Amino acid sequence: MRPSIASYLGGLLLVGLGALTVPAILPALQDAPASSEAPALTWPAPFTEADFVMIQPGRFRMGSTNGESNERPVRVVTISRSFSLQRTEVTQAQWQRVMGFNPSRFKRCAQCPVENVSWDDVQQFITRLNQQAQGGGFRLPTEAEWEYAARAGTIGDYGGTGVLYEMGWYEWNSRDRSRPVGQKQPNAWGLYDMHGNAWEWVQDWYRADYYVRARGTDPPGPASGNYRVLRGGSRHNIAIYARSAHRSHGYPSHRNYNYGFRLARTF
Repeated sequence: MRPSIASYLGGLLLVGLGALTVPAILPALQDAPASSEAPALTWPAPFTEADFVMIQPGRFRMGSTNGESNERPVRVVTISRSFSLQRTEVTQAQWQRVMGFNPSRFKRCAQCPVENVSWDDVQQFITRLNQQAQGGGFRLPTEAEWEYAARAGTIGDYGGTGVLYEMGWYEWNSRDRSRPVGQKQPNAWGLYDMHGNAWEWVQDWYRADYYVRARGTDPPGPASGNYRVLRGGSRHNIAIYARSAHRSHGYPSHRNYNYGFRLARTF
């Protein structure tokens, strides 16, 4: 069950990684529910409105105090606009329908995440999808949007139940092979596989020290860089890489059988 505003005790903030004391000048963070309702837009095959969750605006603690140095400092981040986020990672069947081929290493699993795709490949997919959709708006989530959605109001390393085995596929339970999406428990906002199965490309350029200088509202990531950010860990990784706050990165042109993605949509 998601924590509520009423559960804030002794100035402890329950949106972020770990219980942190809220400065007196900081107003209570918005307890932002998620809704599956979305405005009237066309949804090009094979996607439907039901494949997405509406994420409402809110604030959360981004980063961690018990992770790597690139996850610090922990700071309050505001997501000021609603957006839709795909319930699962993009599947091989969905990629095949849009692009006409399947690049994945682990084929013969239409409902497994598409993988072996670069950030650049994903941009081509998104461009083609937007050409088919009235209203367009398909994109990758920003890094901040991704962590906000992965946490879904939780404060620990993993969303949902907080038990990684129940939430995702990783080294300990995957047998190092891709698994169909949506088989583990969703988080509180109805999102599946935010931890494990496939790394997920997000929109941002990567900088290890970005959190030091990032703005607090809708941070867009650095203006340029050599790498793009990857989030969520994969079936191949140990548990620490699947944490909500963990940050990884890769060259935009690099393909790897652990790399996939999920779609966001602006309206």
